[in-house]
Amino acid sequence: MTERIPLVLASASPRRLQLLGQMGVEPDRLLPTAVDETPRRGEIPRNHATRLAKAKAEAAKALLAAEPGGFSGCILAADTVVAVGRRILPQADTLAAAESCLRLLSGRNHRVFTGVALVTPKGRLRQRVVETRVQFKRLSHDEIEAYLASGEWRGKAGGYAIQGFAAVFVQRIIGSYSNVVGLPIAETAALLDGEGYPVRRGWLVGAGG
Repeated sequence: MTERIPLVLASASPRRLQLLGQMGVEPDRLLPTAVDETPRRGEIPRNHATRLAKAKAEAAKALLAAEPGGFSGCILAADTVVAVGRRILPQADTLAAAESCLRLLSGRNHRVFTGVALVTPKGRLRQRVVETRVQFKRLSHDEIEAYLASGEWRGKAGGYAIQGFAAVFVQRIIGSYSNVVGLPIAETAALLDGEGYPVRRGWLVGAGG
């Protein structure tokens, strides 16, 4: 059986951890990193997601390199961006921000980009960016107020969580559903598999670690 390669997830997101689990992958360690997520002037959403995923992966790499003994394994990082046209919506941290996002998304199409960055055991950086198109129905005043009251929007890109109550707002989705949740499963598995990480090891009955 393929030797197990250590995997560090450079994220504190329970959604990304859950999606890895759905793949059959359990990271050996969670190592959230703090990076400035402010969009650069004129930066388009796709490039923003790609840049932040790379920054998170490189920040985790630097932290691990400073530890005694260093680190030889894979480091996985990701960043998800919700956009209307070229406009990047914030991660809603206030009621006003969430309401602004929902009113903008109401009755419109928007795009969700997730940049995925993988630092390989040899220190190389591999990246992918995945785009999903989402169409919201027109939201009533009552629907917006009820969703805001739920609190589910807190910390979510674009002010909503498709895996939660906001699923009732979605009329159409083109592309990866897991990408909207926070990690495109197929593409992430392909990145890991391409570097020899035994993604399918966890599928085997009785397989440990």
